[in-house]
This record gives sequence, C-alpha cells and structure tokens, in this order.
Amino acid sequence: MNIATVASAPLRLSTDEQAAYARDGIVIPQARLSAAAVGRLRNALDRLIADNPDRRPEQLVNAHLREGPEGIRGNDVFLDMARDPAIVDLVAGLVGPDVILWGCQVFCKPGGDGMEVPWHQDGHYWPIRPLATTTAWIAIDDSTTENGCMRVIPGSHARGLLPHAKAPRDRVVLDLEVDAAAYDEATARDVVLEAGQLSLHDVHLIHGSRPNRSPRRRAGLAIRYMPATSHFDRTIPPMTSYGTAVIDFSRRPLWLVRGTDRAGNDFAVGHPR
Repeated sequence: MNIATVASAPLRLSTDEQAAYARDGIVIPQARLSAAAVGRLRNALDRLIADNPDRRPEQLVNAHLREGPEGIRGNDVFLDMARDPAIVDLVAGLVGPDVILWGCQVFCKPGGDGMEVPWHQDGHYWPIRPLATTTAWIAIDDSTTENGCMRVIPGSHARGLLPHAKAPRDRVVLDLEVDAAAYDEATARDVVLEAGQLSLHDVHLIHGSRPNRSPRRRAGLAIRYMPATSHFDRTIPPMTSYGTAVIDFSRRPLWLVRGTDRAGNDFAVGHPR
C-alpha cells in the first residue's frame, strides 16, 4: 500500500517535470504526502530528537536505522517512507528502473538557532562510482525563505563536480563549501515547500541554506537513491563531514527498492543478522 501520497496525486513524473529536472537539476513534483503521513513523520522526528539529545538536530544522519554506525538512534518510520513505492516511483523516473536506497538524513533547524548549510555539491562526500544520486527532500514542516529553506543554483549540475574548500566559519552543518568563483549567487532560487511537498535534486546541484533566525522550526527528510548501475564503494575510509560526526560508509546498509542490481553491490553489510 502506498502510504506517502494522497490518492489523487500522480505516482510518476510528467514529461514536463522530467524536462525541468534535466534543465535545472531540481524539480518539485505535483505529488505530495497526505496529512496522515506528515503527522507520522513529525511524531517520528520528535522521538528521534528525544532519543539523540547529544546531537544537533541538523545532523541526524542515518535516521532510518535503529542503530547506525554513526551512533544515531533512528526510527523505522523514516525507513518505511524511504521504501514507499510512491516515492520510489517518482525517483525511478529520473534514475531508471533499478533503484537502491543508500541514505536517509533529517535536517531539522530549530527556530532561532538553526545552522547554515554552506553552498556545496553532495557528491564530494559520497562513495558512489560512477557518481549518481537523486535526493528526495520531503518537507516535514513548511520550508520558507524566513526559516532557512534550501536554496539552489539552477543548472549548476551540468558542470559536474567543482572545487570545494574548508568552510572558514563556525556553526555550519557541512565542513566543505564550493568555491565562490564557481557560481553566481544572484541566480539562486529558494525552494519553498509546504509541509508534505517534496523536491528531487541531482547529486551535482549546487545548493545550501541560510541559518534559521525565525521563531519557526524547519525540518525536512532527505532520502538518497542511486541507480543500481552504480557501485557503493565501502573502501572509502571514515570521514568527518557533519561537524564532529564521523561518517562510516563501510558499514552503511543498502536496500534494493526497485529492479535488479547491476553493479555487484553488497546488500548484507550493515543489516541485522
């Protein structure tokens, strides 16, 4: 049963939506979550934050794992959402019929205290060869300009990976930021979403977000999918990329959520035995 979308929502991207993604590196589909699904995510987020009091809410990596290698105590609600056929249908329209779920993170910016995400490209952090991923970013709360919504540089994905350097300031969610000479911030677009809406964006898209200085929380669930024609390389050593969090890809579990694995990926590591 599809738990994620309302009954009237399309379960596949239209031709126009696919064209927008190819052009801009991001699309906001017509499909959206039901109010009940949003409610489940909010309840799960409340539990996630309560279960991880020593972690910043912007840095809850592997929220879909009950006990991930990074020490986050996650919640099955996020895994259920990531494997929901309605979400996978949308993603398959972009990455093809063979789809692997490999990551899921909550980005929650508390009101008045939410941290900045520097301009970056996701691919600098990920051990996927060849590099290919679509992220489904689901708004758990309304995501607005005022509370620090995601911002993107449309079309920047077409340039491939660009130079990054250490972010020279404190209180940022990620350690690296793209070289400012590589983009024109005047072309940036705010990705404003109502709770229950989602965006889909490419692994090479330059994106980031401002701090949340408003009184309203901004929370979203980022689900990472790769085509099963790519290989998840577990030989990449553990790395620090989210503040002080050490990310260990060697024990990251994968799920084949659609089709057939074409690249010899390991679907046993990281799963309960």
